[in-house]
Amino acid sequence: MASRDATPATSPVLRRLRAALVDPRLLVGVLLVAGSTAGVVALVATADETTPVYVAEGALLPGQPLDESDLVIQGVGLPSAGEHYLVPGDIPEGGLIVTRAVADGELVPATAVGSRRSSTLASVVISTSGALPESVGAGAEVDVWSAAEDEESGKYATPTVLVDGAIVVRLVSTETIVAGGEVTAVEVLVSRSSIARLLEAIANDAALSIVPTSMPAGR
Repeated sequence: MASRDATPATSPVLRRLRAALVDPRLLVGVLLVAGSTAGVVALVATADETTPVYVAEGALLPGQPLDESDLVIQGVGLPSAGEHYLVPGDIPEGGLIVTRAVADGELVPATAVGSRRSSTLASVVISTSGALPESVGAGAEVDVWSAAEDEESGKYATPTVLVDGAIVVRLVSTETIVAGGEVTAVEVLVSRSSIARLLEAIANDAALSIVPTSMPAGR
């Protein structure tokens, strides 16, 4: 007669349950699910990390003084944005100056602005003979051509490029009829090294003309 203390036979259901508890495939599955969940959480956290940068609130034109009132702060998902664009804290107390056109709503590149003290550009208002091409507007790049008047014959010499790569800041006035000719005043931004010869041409009543070389985006 068998002893009552003998270990009872393990049922098939209990054996399968114990095998499942130590099944390596189950452990691998748990680890995969945990790893996938952690990856999703990390991805969502990374997506929520944005860098605050300045965005132009209206078109910015070369020569225009720039301060925080001309900009709005917007978060962008670019980790290196602070290396290439203006971010809060970049604008000094005296402000900056725009050195190239920035469109409305565009991130402001750090290379599109400069110090007001170190600016190598200056604006000059000139009157040009004849109507301006339609493509000439704020932000357009133009060449300024000059033709000096011969005092004896009263005729103008062959025009030459007086200033190249000038930037149109604004059209000061509309077309006006003066002495039978159409004259339009234009404010242009030129390098400081060009100011002397431009002012000399203006003082000598040379005929000045604006010839566009490029135009701002969207025109």
